[in-house]
Amino acid sequence: MRTDTTTSTTTSTTSTTSTDGIAAVRNLGILAHVDAGKTTVTERILYLTGTTHRRGEVHDGTTVTDFDPQERDRGITIFAAAVSCAWAGHRINLIDTPGHVDFAGEVERSLRVLDGAVAVFDAVAGVEPQSESVWRQAERHGVPRIAFVNKLDRAGADLDAALASIRERLHLHPLAVQLPIGAEGAFTGVVDLLHLRALTWTNEGDGGDGGDGGMRRGPVPAHLAAEAAVRRRALEEAVAALHPGALEEFCTDGTLGAATLTAALRDLTRTGEAVVVLCGSAYRNRGIEPLLDAAVAYLPSPLDAPAVRGVTSLTDDTVQERDPDPEQPFTALAFKVNAAPTGRLTYLRLYAGRLHKGDTVLDTATGRLERVSRILRVQAERHTETDHAVAGDIVAVIGLKAARVGATLCAPHAPLLLEAPVSAEPVVTVAVEARRSADTDKLAAALARAAQEDPSLRLRTDPETGQRTLSGLGELHLEVAVERIRRDHGIDAVVGRPQVAHRERLVAGVTGFVHRHVKQEGGAGQFAHLVLDIHPLDDTCEEDFVFSSTVTGGRVPREYVQAVEAGLREALTEGPLGGHPVTGVRVTLTDGATHPKDSSELAFRTAARQGLREALRAGRTVVLEPLAEVTVSVPEDALGTVLGDLAARRGHIQSTAASQVTALVPLAELFGYATRLRSRTQGRGTFTTRPAGYAPAPTG
Repeated sequence: MRTDTTTSTTTSTTSTTSTDGIAAVRNLGILAHVDAGKTTVTERILYLTGTTHRRGEVHDGTTVTDFDPQERDRGITIFAAAVSCAWAGHRINLIDTPGHVDFAGEVERSLRVLDGAVAVFDAVAGVEPQSESVWRQAERHGVPRIAFVNKLDRAGADLDAALASIRERLHLHPLAVQLPIGAEGAFTGVVDLLHLRALTWTNEGDGGDGGDGGMRRGPVPAHLAAEAAVRRRALEEAVAALHPGALEEFCTDGTLGAATLTAALRDLTRTGEAVVVLCGSAYRNRGIEPLLDAAVAYLPSPLDAPAVRGVTSLTDDTVQERDPDPEQPFTALAFKVNAAPTGRLTYLRLYAGRLHKGDTVLDTATGRLERVSRILRVQAERHTETDHAVAGDIVAVIGLKAARVGATLCAPHAPLLLEAPVSAEPVVTVAVEARRSADTDKLAAALARAAQEDPSLRLRTDPETGQRTLSGLGELHLEVAVERIRRDHGIDAVVGRPQVAHRERLVAGVTGFVHRHVKQEGGAGQFAHLVLDIHPLDDTCEEDFVFSSTVTGGRVPREYVQAVEAGLREALTEGPLGGHPVTGVRVTLTDGATHPKDSSELAFRTAARQGLREALRAGRTVVLEPLAEVTVSVPEDALGTVLGDLAARRGHIQSTAASQVTALVPLAELFGYATRLRSRTQGRGTFTTRPAGYAPAPTG
């Protein structure tokens, strides 16, 4: 008995020590619209924390996280990059995510493994379309966020206007904890409203004061004292209105202390009831230290996140939970794969347990055992080898030969299957061929590797013509993928004209549709009898397909019902009008019959596939084309030209401001629009897009 007690105590102590280390970890993403400055924010964080010794610049192509040649050539983030740094006794794992809509899949996969995020907004433009999209993505994953209003040194920068934009576009409570000191070119610092002090930067953060990045603390400037007091009071009232604990102190004392405000802001951030807003200029190195302090204070550690939930396996839906504890069985999710010719690099988020170099892990979905030969701490393109990793870590491993993006890796004796990141459906397709026939097989392998790295890419080979097509989330997405194949593999690839990915939607169904599948060719035959009700789904339904069965009395056994559903899903991959995927279908199996010898899962699967295709032809479907919400920024003198061009592209104008137009435009009409816009506005026009659903395509 004494031995058991001692062992228990030792284990408890080890667990506590380990979880103390996890509490000091922050796994954060940097989210923003393209050109809002998130990569510059990341670079300044790395410089300020001593991780790098030179400030990288996007325009010079010297940033740490934008290390791919295409990123440096284009001046945008294309691939999510992970880096680590230390601040105030905490280890911060940062993922710099793309801001362009074509690379939303990278953002989605990153958010799946993050505990918190910093959303960067442009102080002039406010909440831009892709800012809103990535915010909603984070909201869907339940990732707590704080906001950083960047570029306050620019002409036209306005913190209050940015706050109003956050309030109107994101429908939440922005809680500004800072007040700018100076405006535009005269912006020199901020007033910290929690502690009523000034934080100023007298230079651009050369670190001359012993690593403090040039930041000085001092009293609030006299000309801002009254405004700072008013804003502090407004902050207290806003927090008290949202947080019961703060309300109690506010009603008792008539004010809120800094400690109470900090605790309340942490709670509101983690519940998503409000967003803490800071401000600064990353390019000028102003505002980064308070941003890091806020990330540590308000955003959660892996211990604050709920236990991950999963099922035992693909065939066993028993739900299990794993706490973020090193003493739990090892559990991790693969969220990124770099299938380079020199070896496979698999990025993991550890949710529980420990991983050591040389460990054997189980890929739960495939049942395959894999050996981890090396574990790497990631610093964008550079890596540092380590012997082990624990719950809460984000690392890369070498040695996994088959694990794909979304794979759950776990201890072989404790299988668990986590939900994989969801990939958006492709909307643009191009044909890709090798110019030289000798490169055909090489191109096929390169395309397969590209699709393996990026699940947003879909590769298909036409069974009749042998032509290979690559589908993705936009022109730029496919352009980058093909260019990478050309560069990395030395293949001269020829790309066809882009085509949009249409859908077919059911608008009129059939009731009591009977299909009887009978096949007899000697030996065991096939028999299945089905009665189906096929109806359109309501437009408000988020599902593309809903299946149910009302069969009673065992007329169709349960295993055959599952086969029916599988066959129905196969039928929906090709519609009757153009072979496009069919959406908006509700199918109910109302009756059926079996044969004692000839019925099987295969027979019912075949019957369901054939029956639904016949039923769709008996009903009515329409072809849908993808739409994009286009936001065009142009000088006022070019506004009329742009409006006319959008109308010619079948665009529906949503709003028009002095120098900005928002319209819904069929995606097919936007091919080549960037060149056309530049020529019609003498290079002064810019535009952004984001997916906006589908609409019926014109007939004829």
